[in-house]
Amino acid sequence: MTSFGGPIAHIGYFRREYVERRGWLDEAEFADLVALTQALPGPASSELGIAIGTRRAGLLGGIVAWIGFTLPSAVVLGGLGIFAASTDLSSTGWVHGLKLAAVAVVAQAVWLMSRRLTPDWPRRAVAVAAAAVALLWTSPFSQVAIIAGGALIGWLVLRSADAAIPNPVPSPVGRRFGLVCLALFFVLLLGLPIASGVAGQPVALFDAFYRSGALVFGGGHVVLPLLHTTVVDPGWVSDSRFLAGYGAAQAVPGPLFTFSSYLGAAASPAPNGIPGATIALVGIFLPAFLLVFAALPFWNRLRASVGFRRALNGVNAAVVGLLLAALYTPVWTGAVSAPIDLTVVAGALALLLTGRVPPIVVVALSALAGQTIVALHL
Repeated sequence: MTSFGGPIAHIGYFRREYVERRGWLDEAEFADLVALTQALPGPASSELGIAIGTRRAGLLGGIVAWIGFTLPSAVVLGGLGIFAASTDLSSTGWVHGLKLAAVAVVAQAVWLMSRRLTPDWPRRAVAVAAAAVALLWTSPFSQVAIIAGGALIGWLVLRSADAAIPNPVPSPVGRRFGLVCLALFFVLLLGLPIASGVAGQPVALFDAFYRSGALVFGGGHVVLPLLHTTVVDPGWVSDSRFLAGYGAAQAVPGPLFTFSSYLGAAASPAPNGIPGATIALVGIFLPAFLLVFAALPFWNRLRASVGFRRALNGVNAAVVGLLLAALYTPVWTGAVSAPIDLTVVAGALALLLTGRVPPIVVVALSALAGQTIVALHL
């Protein structure tokens, strides 16, 4: 209900809630899960939520965590799709305020995570290099390449990872089940296109969104071009309705991948409405579940390896660089356009850094400030 700002901002919300407030994870465990989910294709912030829920309460915990994180925006966007809403909210004042709040949230996440993940100059150098590459190379595949490069540099150079072996955490997911999930991921990826050719529109819709969730790296806004090709080119959703739904998606909390519920509900021919929204939503998020469940059983063994921990230090530093690059674009460039905007961001960040003001209050104040800026033409 409160996690505005996209996948990078969600990391800041998760850290505040599960590391600082509840203490379900320590900093090292949280950083490891961030690194793991950043390296997987699909919606990174949703995968992080699934991983946290699974580590806390098993398979059911992962599912419930996903429902809690996804349901608010999925219901709103699915409802807009059902009633064929076409109002573009992207230029309204309160949405502008939400974007300014996102700048503050991401800035806080960069600051706090950099203190933990880049404590020395070699890792800071990796983070700066990763940020530079991310800004210069705007490709859907750049993120996985940056993470791979960070891992290689960490393995070869960052010897500081030899110091402490992380305590093993029992995996609630068995290795056999993990291997089954990995096999099912590839079976569906290869088999659904064949099945959709003979089973009709519902399977074709599920296949389209499953491939979108399985093949995109970086999550968030990166998936939009793929979704546009998936639903607009075949004529399932008109371009104007697609853009209207995207505008609405900027105004709701939670993962941007819930935009799929709007598209599924608005798709034609049938199924549309609630069945279409459900098919699209499950289809785009199912790869995330399969990949997280496949990776968790083997995570302790990987973390206990000296070579892997060196690589993981490089990956964590690269993640900080990616956060830094995302802070500039699209978060900063998409929100801050005037000195008054910078004032709102500074105030929101100051409130967050005090640790005494709940994020939802900061978001509400930022939305009010954005509405005031637009109303007064400041």
